[in-house]
Amino acid sequence: MSIPENYRYTSDHEWISVEGDVATVGITDHAQEELTDIVFVELPDVGRVCDAQEAVAVVESVKAASDIYAPLSGEILEGNEALESDPSLVNTAAHEDGWIFKIRLSDPSQLDSLMDAAAYAAHIGA
Repeated sequence: MSIPENYRYTSDHEWISVEGDVATVGITDHAQEELTDIVFVELPDVGRVCDAQEAVAVVESVKAASDIYAPLSGEILEGNEALESDPSLVNTAAHEDGWIFKIRLSDPSQLDSLMDAAAYAAHIGA
C-alpha cells in the first residue's frame, strides 16, 4: 500500500496534493483497496464553491457507493474526466492518474488540520 510522504490526508481517506493555491484530491490507496473494483465516479460540478467536509463527488464500487468530501474549502476547478470512461484508474493509480478533482483553496491554512503521511499510516493501522 502506498502512502506518499508529500501528500496530506483526511480521516475520510482522501489525499491532497497542493501546488500554490490549487489542491488535487483523490482517495487513498487504502480506500480503493477497501472499496475494491471502482465502477463509476460522479465528478463534482466545475465552479461549485464548497466548504471543507462537504460531499462533492461519489465513487461507486461493486461493494458500495461512497461520498467524496472536499477536504478544504474552495472552488472546484476541474474533475478528472478520464474517470468517466475508465473509473478503474482509481484502483490502478489512486495517487496518480486516479485523482478525482482539483480545487482552488479559499483558506490554505486549513491544510494544517490534515494528517501527514505518518499520522495517516497510524490512522489506518499501517
